[in-house]
Amino acid sequence: MEYEFIHDAITGNAKAQFSLEHQIIGPWLETEIGDNTEKLTELLTALEQVSSGKTQELLITGREYSVILSQDDIQVQVNALLNGECQLPEELQSDELQFDALDSSACGIEDFRSILLSWAKFTKG
Repeated sequence: MEYEFIHDAITGNAKAQFSLEHQIIGPWLETEIGDNTEKLTELLTALEQVSSGKTQELLITGREYSVILSQDDIQVQVNALLNGECQLPEELQSDELQFDALDSSACGIEDFRSILLSWAKFTKG
């Protein structure tokens, strides 16, 4: 998984850019975590509960995005997917169009933990 953290030249805010198949993780980090240490700690604690087997699966719902933590992987998705409101018009549904890649993304537990720790270091640096 390729990603890069940068500071916006105008606002100075931390930005996260990910490769296409994981690109939703960037806006999720910016919107739901930002530089909020408390949210980051809460997420790392939940991640530890799942990876240690104390909990099978956890859903953390944010304002715009949600994270599903399971022992197999982590999925980040747009909240509209959770309530079934994110249906494309039939004329836009095509094998060539990859809208799903923009609505959700999954990665391994260790990759996700590494992303969170790198983001924390970047936003505090």
